[in-house]
Amino acid sequence: MFEKVNSKVVKVDVGQAGGVVARTGAMLFYQGQIAFAPHQIPGAGPGMGGGGLMRMAGAMMAGEHERTMLARGNGVVHYGFAGLEVHVVQMQQGAVLRAEASRLLANTAGLQASVVSVASSGGGGGGGGLMGALRGAAAGVATGQGMFTTQLSGQGSAVLLAHGGFLELQVGGPNPVVVDPQAFVAAYGNVQTELKAAMSWRDAVGRGAGEAMQLHCHGQGVVYVQASEEKL
Repeated sequence: MFEKVNSKVVKVDVGQAGGVVARTGAMLFYQGQIAFAPHQIPGAGPGMGGGGLMRMAGAMMAGEHERTMLARGNGVVHYGFAGLEVHVVQMQQGAVLRAEASRLLANTAGLQASVVSVASSGGGGGGGGLMGALRGAAAGVATGQGMFTTQLSGQGSAVLLAHGGFLELQVGGPNPVVVDPQAFVAAYGNVQTELKAAMSWRDAVGRGAGEAMQLHCHGQGVVYVQASEEKL
């Protein structure tokens, strides 16, 4: 439903798409009768009940996830952000797209969106539930990845952002695809991700994480990597 205008801009017919969710500031211009309203991904807000850990997790989610706007109406909207490269992912039923919030430009409103922890999006030993998510924070900080990631599923399309263009890596077979976490953009399909230490924490102290942590991707699907380690 999104159509690339060039390497940095997409356009979409909002009426045909059934509405579009995009990060705030991404709308470049539009033609037609379009209305914009604030939007929030379920689970991304700070208003989580419960004790201190729940409130802490809610605040972390809110801090990591970009503000978004919902566009509805009839007309065509052009989207882009900060001159970054764009890539359109056509979602298929049964597949899942997990992307860092800063690297998600827009998606059709009919997709089911949620926030998941780094720990729960792979088999990485962080453990399940809230405590597992909180234990994943240290790895997220060390690698430059966020603690939480946006998960999309259903039928529709989404647009990713990257510095310097995209590499599309096929995941499958006995050996995982190993990615620098700072270059990771998103994973699509049935892909599990696991953060692993490539050297001891003692060796990594004082050097920055760099290649000290690696993201192992296995399963079936595609991993998108940007041609840069620069954060968005």
